Amino acid sequence: MKNVREQVDQQEAESAPGCAVPATAAEVLLEGHRATRDRVARSILDHGPSSAADLASRLGLTAAAVRRHLDGLLATGLVESREQRVYGSRGRGRPAKVFGLTESGRDAFYQEYDQLAADALRWISESVGGGKAGDEAVAAFARARFGRQGQKYLTVLGQAEPDQRTEALAEALSADGYAATVRRVPPTAAKAPAGAQLCQHHCPVVHIAEQYPQLCEAETEVFSQLLGTHVQRLATIAHGDGVCTTYVPAPGAASSPGPRQVPDAVPTAGTSTDQNSASARRNLA
Repeated sequence: MKNVREQVDQQEAESAPGCAVPATAAEVLLEGHRATRDRVARSILDHGPSSAADLASRLGLTAAAVRRHLDGLLATGLVESREQRVYGSRGRGRPAKVFGLTESGRDAFYQEYDQLAADALRWISESVGGGKAGDEAVAAFARARFGRQGQKYLTVLGQAEPDQRTEALAEALSADGYAATVRRVPPTAAKAPAGAQLCQHHCPVVHIAEQYPQLCEAETEVFSQLLGTHVQRLATIAHGDGVCTTYVPAPGAASSPGPRQVPDAVPTAGTSTDQNSASARRNLA
């Protein structure tokens, strides 16, 4: 699978004139231009949809330079622009424009293990006869996988203050390649309860999750176990959303005292939200 630079190089090669550029300072400048464009794309991956001003500040570039690189990424279909979502009341003027990675842009960062993983899950499903039994076998695998992953985060979350556990989980997820951030939702925001949104800007298994939603369901259940409260998945990259978003209520809002050991058996994937919440509470008791 092509990385960002390879995709941009191919696009530029197809539109370039027939004669090659001599190996001079021009090539050095072009290579630096491509490297900076990669940095812009990576910053969007790590931090989510960003404005040109945000990117310029993070990367130490001028806004004009960032816009040139964004134009190149837009031309190759690696990013797309949209209006920035505003929480609560919005001031005068047009909303800021932000740039997010397209599906092709995310693909450029993924490893070439998708087919192997898909084949393995298909074998798990077919080995028990497929159908409902196959779905449950995949769900069991997903629960075991994310359960083991969650075990690594217990110490980190246990050391965090109650109001900082979501941030601690985001840091742990980022260390595992999920590029997670936390967006606090103030209680005054229109139609939005107080709490936090855990945002995962990168999903290493997105193409597999498109075929096997049990992966997303099991991950959500483990988040609930770790944070000691019922959480709600609002959006997933696997379903076509720009970011995987999980709502976490504020501490004290129907939450338990803190993170507990992730059990070997977590709620069955595919059960209703209320059933998941009740099962989670029983497992954490």
